[in-house]
Amino acid sequence: MDAPIPVSVVGGYLGAGKTTLVNHLLRTRAGRRIAVLVNDFGELSIDDALIEARDGELLRLAGGCVCCSFGSDLLEALQQLRKLDPAPDHVLIECSGVALPGMVVRSVGLIAGFALDAVLVLADARTIGERCADRYVGELLHQQLAQADLIALNKCDAVDARTQAELLDRLAVVAPRARVLGCTQAQLDPALVLGIGHALQVAPREHDPRLQAPLPAAAAAFESLSIEFDHAVDVERLAAALAAPELQLLRAKGLMRDRSGRMRVLQLVGSRHQCSDGRAAWPRGRLVCIARRGAFEPQQVRAALAECAA
Repeated sequence: MDAPIPVSVVGGYLGAGKTTLVNHLLRTRAGRRIAVLVNDFGELSIDDALIEARDGELLRLAGGCVCCSFGSDLLEALQQLRKLDPAPDHVLIECSGVALPGMVVRSVGLIAGFALDAVLVLADARTIGERCADRYVGELLHQQLAQADLIALNKCDAVDARTQAELLDRLAVVAPRARVLGCTQAQLDPALVLGIGHALQVAPREHDPRLQAPLPAAAAAFESLSIEFDHAVDVERLAAALAAPELQLLRAKGLMRDRSGRMRVLQLVGSRHQCSDGRAAWPRGRLVCIARRGAFEPQQVRAALAECAA
């Protein structure tokens, strides 16, 4: 059976920057074939430079990517994506500005062949404070933020440092399990939004003690750590350890053997983590982690891995 296609759900209130982010990801996708699902093409406005052809409810994009309009029938759109040959490497679902990402997540879980990768919610740094306090839309925004694995606090260049700090404090209360990323023009590293499975294929450089995995230029604010190891692991225990707030990890993914010898996959986004059976046999275990530059202590990751050896 083929591995499930990872799905990232992109949410956030009107004007938060979802369209800008999707276009950025399509331009910096590192060779992935991406399928983008939206309610209406007019709401998304895929850059003309990315569009190769139009065919009814389907836009064919550069590099084998597609954009599909699904209206109210997300389940049917996902089923149609499974029929594409070749299948997409990743699916982006852009929620309406007034939709709850959790509803989309539940739909994804109903279709075999797909697996949730992350829920990313964008917030406009200029307006999120006022809108969260609004009697009409405040509750909606609170729910959107609370359902996020990662929150992109966008347009940070438009507010001062004090306002940013106040927003971070507020978001920590509204969405305590989410990791918050500050950004400008929705310029986020694709590795944070599209998963980092491809990084597991990159052979580490033995002479580099930090084993830095290559990241796009947009990732200047982030750093990564890649580790290879030979021992078996208590995978569930390691996943919980990596999700600890003090490690400040944004993403992690690993392929490793558990104490019974089974190959297992560990996936972490923000504080959410899951472990599943792996299909590929790897001679050595591999773990890749990404965190904000300056807030990352690689030795803590190495210590957690050592403590969870089976």
